[in-house]
Amino acid sequence: MPVAGTSRPVTTLTVHATGPAPPDEVWERYAVPARWPEWSPQITGVELPVDRLAAGVSGRVRGPLGLAVPVTVEHVDEAARRWSWRVAVGPLRLSLLHWVSDGPHGGTTTGLRLSGPAPLVLAYAPPARLALGRLVRR
Repeated sequence: MPVAGTSRPVTTLTVHATGPAPPDEVWERYAVPARWPEWSPQITGVELPVDRLAAGVSGRVRGPLGLAVPVTVEHVDEAARRWSWRVAVGPLRLSLLHWVSDGPHGGTTTGLRLSGPAPLVLAYAPPARLALGRLVRR
């Protein structure tokens, strides 16, 4: 399937992690962008004009080597503990949908659905998996 406005095919991949942290705590780690570097080693800083996720907000996320990429939060549903955003890397776009739910035996399961060009999705999946594992730990 092509990315909207281009002829590039889209790859979609979903990753999950389950851990002992309570779902409300995990959601707060998502909902407050300043906290992202605490659990996501690939994020070294966040420049968003809000203290809490809000649909339509745009800014930048800093990663390794000081690389800053433009981001836009597309959707936030606090009650369902779901949110999505779009990341731009040059002409490439990556869409990310995150969710937080009760774990099967307590704790939390969190998931991430990545959609974008295959090389970008496949390169981002391992650090994303690591970050999700850290997100659900106490």
